[in-house]
Amino acid sequence: MNKIFYLSTCDTCKRILKEVQPDDSIELQDIKKKHITAIELDQIHDIIGGSYEDLMNKRARIYKSEGLKDQDLSEAAIRDWILKEYSMLKRPLAVIGKEVFAGNSKVTVAALKAKLSD
Repeated sequence: MNKIFYLSTCDTCKRILKEVQPDDSIELQDIKKKHITAIELDQIHDIIGGSYEDLMNKRARIYKSEGLKDQDLSEAAIRDWILKEYSMLKRPLAVIGKEVFAGNSKVTVAALKAKLSD
């Protein structure tokens, strides 16, 4: 899979896409228009070998408004929230081959940019 999941209304996502300059071999998917599927999410989870929590956006408004930060969410619950609410997916989320780059930290963006320039 060579895909970047992003939110077209997010200025940070737009800035990062401009910075990393993905070529035509990378599919761009606006998660507001086309949500991530359960199959895609599970594939990404398998690649990272970690937790669904690693893919969860803890800055999302709904995360705070629903009091999720105060709950001990199971892996299944986190997965369900990501699938139910597009804003709960950490973004941008890039899957390039068997590597996953989640979030907008400078280190993550630099690593994605380096990978895409290979």
